[in-house]
Amino acid sequence: MVTVVGAGVSGLTTAIVLAESGVPTRVLAAEPPQETTSVAAGALWGPSFQQPYDKTLEWTARSLLDFQDLAAEPGTGVRISDVLTVGGGDLPDELPPQVALIPGLRRATPDELPAGYDSGSWGWMPVVDMPTYLDYLTRRLAAAGTRVEQQRVEDLEHAGERVVNCTGVGARELARDDTVRPVFGQHVILDNPGLTHAFMELGRDGEWTSFMAHPTRVVCGGVRIQDRWDRTPDDDITDRILERCRALEPRLADAKVQGVVTGLRPERPAVRVETEQRNQVHVVHNYGHGGTGVSLSWGCAREAARLVVGG
Repeated sequence: MVTVVGAGVSGLTTAIVLAESGVPTRVLAAEPPQETTSVAAGALWGPSFQQPYDKTLEWTARSLLDFQDLAAEPGTGVRISDVLTVGGGDLPDELPPQVALIPGLRRATPDELPAGYDSGSWGWMPVVDMPTYLDYLTRRLAAAGTRVEQQRVEDLEHAGERVVNCTGVGARELARDDTVRPVFGQHVILDNPGLTHAFMELGRDGEWTSFMAHPTRVVCGGVRIQDRWDRTPDDDITDRILERCRALEPRLADAKVQGVVTGLRPERPAVRVETEQRNQVHVVHNYGHGGTGVSLSWGCAREAARLVVGG
């Protein structure tokens, strides 16, 4: 029996890979999937520039294939969308390998750019409606014979003989890893007035403009505040997000606010997918994805599962 600790996107995906390959698996989590940071994500598959670079490139490419397959299935919450990215400068003639993964990548023409931006690019990327997607993953996991058990794990060494640690910022305490830092994020959810594409602004560290259009809602952002553990929504941040997004996309001006969601991105100098032996317990860590947990999810899950079985 393998115990996966954590029921966000990393935990659920890892558990699915294990359970569907015939490995007896259980999932223990302090929070159910719909209360994790994952549900607050935008969410968009995109390039990852985190260390270890060779591995994150491999994991991102693997995840793209899985999301492309999921986009062809009804009810997953995944679809392939036109995504306009601005703020990162013009596309170089020789693309970084991470950027070269983006399907259909092309320079945006001047008439396609919003006011205030002089360069940008379009690409076909998977966009994921996280509440729908987490429900899909939970159903798929149940079909493989595994359900999420709501139980807080205090010590990895007492969780089972083989354990996969997918606890996000919780790994700071559970894995005794003080390099893990919380990065507070907040999104404002609006009714979708008919948008079909996504928009992402790069190059700003603290606050930026983004929106991800899903069938019934638009997820607007964004913000990052390092070392903030409090997940309480900030009304001032909400106002600034709405102001930026509505100025950029006039169709959002009269869209009704459905709600505000927050989460803590698990930032770390490098994504950690590796094995640790703790006394008699074989632990595989899968955390530290920062803001690219969705982008890396299937690649990291497959790597973690390989380490569990191989160990």
